Amino acid sequence: MPLRALLGEHSWRISCEKRMHWNMKRFCCSLFLLVNIISCISPWQAEAACRNPNIVNEEVPSIMPAAASGFIEIRWFGHAFFQITSSMGTRIITDPFGNMGYPMPEVWGHVVTVGRESGNHNNVGLVKGDPLILRGLNQENFQWNRINTTLRDVFIYDVPIHTRGIPAYLRGSAFVFEVDGLCVCHTGDLGEPFNEDQLEMIGHVDILLLPVGGAYTMGPENAKKVVEQLNPKIAVPMHYYNNKNLLERFSDGPYSVRLLDSNQFRVSKDTLPSVTEIFIPKVLWHGDL
Repeated sequence: MPLRALLGEHSWRISCEKRMHWNMKRFCCSLFLLVNIISCISPWQAEAACRNPNIVNEEVPSIMPAAASGFIEIRWFGHAFFQITSSMGTRIITDPFGNMGYPMPEVWGHVVTVGRESGNHNNVGLVKGDPLILRGLNQENFQWNRINTTLRDVFIYDVPIHTRGIPAYLRGSAFVFEVDGLCVCHTGDLGEPFNEDQLEMIGHVDILLLPVGGAYTMGPENAKKVVEQLNPKIAVPMHYYNNKNLLERFSDGPYSVRLLDSNQFRVSKDTLPSVTEIFIPKVLWHGDL
């Protein structure tokens, strides 16, 4: 006798519904596991701790938390010139200056980024070794270059910006470095707060290096707005030479301020401040190096 007849019509329907419910649960569990496996091996995950550099698939989250690693060191030589060193020793040099009053350091780099094509930012010959040179602008037509590359243990991408100039705005680039689980944004000679498209391209920021000088960049008031936009854990002002008034105007606000006794600091994902703090490295002059 058929099973349906033995159970009766009502019991048969209940039995079918239970089997369907159980099969659906098994399917959902399998799908969940599959999604997690794909997310672990997906090629975009390694590039997406700060943001998804391609920003093409709205179904995929554009920002994922970066895995913590070791300490990085950030050393400021003045103006927009920094050296960022990863825990593995990879040295990133940003906007090396020419002769503008600061002492000229001896630096070795694996990569050099140039956010503005001027002598105070593009003295790449200063950097020893055989570094990769990443320019935000094409030197032939001064159009924006699209940079999206990995070097050793550092992922680097750029964001088009406008700098201030006389008499008009000029093209430039900000750079974001994903290093040791940290997202470090060097805004370049940013002339005004970011727009929504730029903010989406930048993504998450842990450490923000930004100008406060005015004239060729935004001033301290707009710099405060950029800190509000990106909400970093550490904000480092630059591009103010030795103008203490500009520095005081930028520092006047709700954030705690750390005056450092040297031009460098070390930080890791685990040692970031819990809320935004302003770090002010020491300005080096001749005799300090």
